[in-house]
Formats: sequence, structure tokens, C-alpha cells
Amino acid sequence: MHKRSTLFTLAAFLIMGTALAQAPNFPERPIRVVVPFAPGNTLDNALRQVAEEFKKNTGQPIVVDNKPGGSGIIAAQNVMQAAPDGYTLLLSNTSMMTINPYTFAKLPYDPEKSYKPVTGFLGASLVLAVNAANVPANNVKEFVAWAKTQSGGVSYASFTAGNSSHFAGVIMNQRTGMNMVHVPFNGTPPAVQNLLGGQVQAAFLPLMAVKSHVESGKIKVLALTSPQRSPLLPNVATFTEQGLPDLEIYIWSGLSAPAGTPDAIISKLQAEFSKVLKSQTIIEKWRAIDFEPLPFTSAEFQTFTRNDAKRWQEAVKISGFKASE
Repeated sequence: MHKRSTLFTLAAFLIMGTALAQAPNFPERPIRVVVPFAPGNTLDNALRQVAEEFKKNTGQPIVVDNKPGGSGIIAAQNVMQAAPDGYTLLLSNTSMMTINPYTFAKLPYDPEKSYKPVTGFLGASLVLAVNAANVPANNVKEFVAWAKTQSGGVSYASFTAGNSSHFAGVIMNQRTGMNMVHVPFNGTPPAVQNLLGGQVQAAFLPLMAVKSHVESGKIKVLALTSPQRSPLLPNVATFTEQGLPDLEIYIWSGLSAPAGTPDAIISKLQAEFSKVLKSQTIIEKWRAIDFEPLPFTSAEFQTFTRNDAKRWQEAVKISGFKASE
């Protein structure tokens, strides 16, 4: 028994030693990043921008693997089951790591135990967008008043069920006495298309997703979930300014690796992604679309997600929302 356990210990040290020895040259092949949204989503586009810079720095491409649906659970499980060698990462987001644990009775993954945090990715606010042709309102107060007169009801889109864009509508219903019907989509592009087509009257989406349609006059933005107004829409007031401070919501995404990934490889990944996220190329590109790079250390990312989870735990508790609904 003692001999067998000694052999297992030696094997473990050899595996770890090999991983540590390889870390200075890591990565030596393409890195697959699993994205919980369909191609064309705002996060998907941002990752592809980062991939260009990452390849310039490391010589290795990032392979974007889109696995939408299931409130991010499909993507989360895929990465959880991957080899912990640093070559498969999860582009995690707010709902997967800090909302799902409180809205689902059971999850097939544990946000802390199933992964190792690598770094933050980006942060952004949401906007309440409406179809300009179908909705006469120009601010939140007018929208609420109009919605309450609609005998056929009012629907709003989210970029997936159980996400912050879904939950924003739940909170808004509670705080205003509205009864908007939630219509989830697998990603931002179909949500935008259905808003443009009039299948839904409103949506909670990233500003980037609707910006060009705001400029064309097809979509109106009535409020932002950010603490301050956006320089891209200086005339649009925040929810807090319009009397709904509970709708101050910051959405974010980050990069996580399967649990068991060696710390040396996590450090190498963090350093390489941080270099890209701090580059002027990414900062300038993202500033133009209201995105903020989040080049956290591993420890900072873990602290950030834990604090955000506390916020959502309280919000979910107050709302009474459950994913099974």
C-alpha cells in the first residue's frame, strides 16, 4: 500500500514538474476559448479582437469555440471536463459565475471549485433599448406609463435566460409594477434582430449591440445601467438618475481554466492576456464601444467575482426569481 502511494506521489510530482518546465514556453499550440454565445455576439467580437493581438505576441492563435445555450451551462460543462493543461479556457460571464448559483436549484458545475480564475476580460453596462417605430416613449417614466396601457402586453428580449439582461427586466418589473414578458434568445444578434423586427418591444443589451441602429433611428435607448452617463450617448440618463438605482448593473466577463491547471500556466496565461488588455490597441477599440478592459490578476479576479456574487445573491433573494420559472 505504502509503495503504491509513493508511486502515485512520484507520478504527481513528475506531471507537475513537466507542466512547470513547459510554462516558460507556453503556449506552444493554439488555445481554445469556449464562448457561451453564438458567433457575432459582442463578447465573441471582443474576443476575436484580443485574439489578433494575442497571436502577434505569442505566435499562437486563439480558436473561438461557440457553445451557446443553457444559460452558459453548456459552455461551462465543456471547459470543466477539458484537460487542465491551459489550452482550453472559458470566457465566463456575470450570470455563469455569480447569478446561476442563486437562480438554479442545481448546477452541474461549481463556479469556484470547477475552475481556476485566469484574469478579467471586459466590463460594460447595459441599456434599455426599444423599437423606435413601435414605442413612443423617450425615457423610463414614459415607457412605464405606455407599457401599462398596452392591453396586448409588452415583451422584452435578453441575450439568454438567467443572465443579467434577463434579470434587469425582472428587477424593473418589480420596481415599477410593470408585467413585461421575458423573451430569451441565444445571443445578442438574434435579440437585436427581433427588437428591430418588432417581435419584442424592448431589450436589455450592451450599447455596442444597438449603437448603429440608434444612429439610424431604428432603435431608441431610454436608460443606461451604468453609474454615469456614457460619452457615446451623453443625452441619455442612467436608471439611477431616473429613479431606479436598483438597475445600476455592471456586466463583466473573464477567463477561467479547468480546475487542476498548474499555477505556472495560469500565471503565464494571465501575463499574456493582461499584456493584450493593457495595450493601446484594445483600450482605444473598446473605449469607442463602451467596453472597459479588466486585466485582473488571478487573485483580483477571484475577489471581484466573490463580491459580485454577494450582490446578485441579495438581488435574487429580493426578487424571488428562480430559473425554473
